[in-house]
Amino acid sequence: MSQAGGHVKQAASDAGSALRGAASAAGEELRVGKANVKADLADGALAGLAAAENAGGAAREQMDALMDKGRDLVDSAAELIRERPLASFGVAFAAGWILAKLGRSGDK
Repeated sequence: MSQAGGHVKQAASDAGSALRGAASAAGEELRVGKANVKADLADGALAGLAAAENAGGAAREQMDALMDKGRDLVDSAAELIRERPLASFGVAFAAGWILAKLGRSGDK
């Protein structure tokens, strides 16, 4: 009986040691996993910032291209007005008259 009690006591001691070892290993794995998650999140944040910078650069390029096209249109319109001032006046007058008619028809 005392020998069985000794074996039970030794088994309990061994189980406690195993549990402490497992808890220590689990804690270490948790710390490593936490560090990996932090590193992955940091990498994701850096990739997001880089993508935002690239998107901003692309938006600036598109805006510049649109501004250039707008300037080209204004320049060509100004050149057309200089070449044909009477035709330009007639077109402007007709457009104004049509807009006025459309505006008045909405009042009724």
